[in-house]
Amino acid sequence: MTTGAIIRPFLNRLLTVAGSSCLGMLIPPSVLMIVWGILTEQSIGQIFAAGVLPGLLLTTLFVIYVFLRAIMNPDLVGGGAAQLNTSDASDPANVVSTGQFLISLTGIVLVIIAVLGGIWFGVFTPTEGAGAGAFIGLMLAIIKGARLRDIIDGILSVGRTSAPILLLLVTAALYSRTLAMTGMANAIEGVFIGSGMAPWVVITVMVLIWFALGMIIDSISIMLLTAAIFAPIAVKLGIDPIAFAIIGIIAIEAGLYTPPFGLLVYTVKSAILGFDPDMDVMTIFKSSTPYWIIMLVAMVMIINFPAIATWLPNLLFPS
Repeated sequence: MTTGAIIRPFLNRLLTVAGSSCLGMLIPPSVLMIVWGILTEQSIGQIFAAGVLPGLLLTTLFVIYVFLRAIMNPDLVGGGAAQLNTSDASDPANVVSTGQFLISLTGIVLVIIAVLGGIWFGVFTPTEGAGAGAFIGLMLAIIKGARLRDIIDGILSVGRTSAPILLLLVTAALYSRTLAMTGMANAIEGVFIGSGMAPWVVITVMVLIWFALGMIIDSISIMLLTAAIFAPIAVKLGIDPIAFAIIGIIAIEAGLYTPPFGLLVYTVKSAILGFDPDMDVMTIFKSSTPYWIIMLVAMVMIINFPAIATWLPNLLFPS
């Protein structure tokens, strides 16, 4: 069997994971949602709730696509993988039962339900929810037998991950205030509103800008540059601000797939470099295009039916 035949199933699985990166930003808790809420001064709890149904919608569309491709082209998802005759697959030490897998998820599900449930039902604020989640995670680690050294290493690891994000949140707030004080946001808003373009045309222009930025910079940087400017324009056009937050997050994540410089595509290229150095970027772009199209379909559905994003926030946070 050729290297290409071996790497193809791996590539398609990797692209599925890369495509689902958008789900991580839609299904709360999400750093992008927090940054958007700070920049636009929207309720983070409402934005969290707004991402649930669109996240499930996008998940369903991804699953349908993967199932259809698996049925039509079994070799793309590892059909006939038994021919590889790998020893790892037959090693009992590497086999995990369904029961063991589900038990391992119990702690994660408990943390998610406790944190999001507490935020949505007003038990605590998002900041307090983060502390509650950390405390529950610590208790679960102790129950599972984590040693003091493991806990200290975990705290240090979280600190290294969280510190840059916290710095971004501070700069995001400063940037938002700077735009308001200098009048730059009002000037750009005047250009869009004064152009006389239909709302759908303005939204299309915003999405194209997000796609263009996705070619060269990461999602948080895109949001820092655009959210505080675009969100007030959308409100003036009569678009629900919570629904627009979800539209923006999907568009920004889809922009990371946009050729010729989609950052996520180059991430996939780096991941498979050790397996197939000859895999060209255009092949990866071609394979990732269906996931990009699915994101566009979901985004268009939310633009035309904003209740997909607003129904749950309205239910949990009645005004």
